[in-house]
Formats: sequence, C-alpha cells, structure tokens
Amino acid sequence: MKMGSKMPYPVIIEDECKGCGRCIAACPKKVLRSSGKINRKGFVTAEYAGEGCTGCLICFYNCPEPYAIEVHKADKEGQA
Repeated sequence: MKMGSKMPYPVIIEDECKGCGRCIAACPKKVLRSSGKINRKGFVTAEYAGEGCTGCLICFYNCPEPYAIEVHKADKEGQA
C-alpha cells in the first residue's frame, strides 16, 4: 500500500504473525487472507488483499499477538 492512501489499511508484521487466522475470520469486509508465505518462525502469515479496509480495527483487537497487526488510517489530508 502506498503512502498517501486515502483509505485505511492493515499492515501485517510478518515476523510477529503466528498464522492463527483470527484476523482473517474476524474481518467483516473479508480483506485479509492467508499469504501462503512462511515467516522465519515457520508460520503462514496473513496478508491484506489490497483494498476495502474500513479501519474498524476488528482484526487488530482479535489478534492475540500484540505487535502483529497495525491499522494505518488516513489523516485529514489523506495521508496514511
């Protein structure tokens, strides 16, 4: 996702993701999916599909790993 996005978007910190899938299941817009990539800890990580995030933070609050998901929201000028 490019800087300056006018829409919110999640960032998955791959090395923190444990691949539990809670964020994927919890997302009401279904914009998260399994990446198929294995991180350095051996887990298949989640990824953002690229559009549709509303910034609701449900993925963030459902994730049991405190540093695995960040949700970047646009500021008043549309900068994320």
